[in-house]
Amino acid sequence: MQSTADGTKKECSWSSWKGQAIDLLYWRNVKQSGAVFGSVLLLLFSLTQFSVVSVGAYLTLAALSASISFRIYKSVLQAVQKTDEGHPFKSYLEVEISLSQDQIGNYADKALLYVNTCMKELRRLFLVQDLIDSLKFAVLMWLLTYVGALFNGLTLLILAVVSMFSMPIVYEKHQAQIDQYVGLIRTQVNSVVGKIQAKIPGAKRKEE
Repeated sequence: MQSTADGTKKECSWSSWKGQAIDLLYWRNVKQSGAVFGSVLLLLFSLTQFSVVSVGAYLTLAALSASISFRIYKSVLQAVQKTDEGHPFKSYLEVEISLSQDQIGNYADKALLYVNTCMKELRRLFLVQDLIDSLKFAVLMWLLTYVGALFNGLTLLILAVVSMFSMPIVYEKHQAQIDQYVGLIRTQVNSVVGKIQAKIPGAKRKEE
């Protein structure tokens, strides 16, 4: 019974986080999504101009300056008004932020699952278990050499963030048209792959 309850609690927690991420990417709350999007972009653009150490130090100083200023302001205000409201951050100081053993185990299990899946997939691709999939992987890596020559890692990360916050809402508004074009492209790609499989000996998949 206890394990079932823990499993249900983990699933509810994961669903809650997933729902919040979807709400952010689909701009359900414009102010919240805008704040997250702007903050992430500001951080990434800062990293293009300054080192990680400098950005981290400036952000820490900014947060400390804001909290210390607010703390002093509230203390002076309480002294002038002769009130005893206590520490202004008391409610936050009492919030439990430590990770439980169950949470750590849950995250570790998920990370282990992803690592094992990636290792098995890379082994399958590099040892050419399926010729077509290995060729697709090779073409992808070849295209990435050109992408890497045009953009650095931070630029790609910025483009990825912009895409994450723009593409879902665009797809939601124009789903029918996008699905139509994607279907046409998929048909053409499958046709080309089918022709290649027919010409290369041993390229057909086992299930065929």
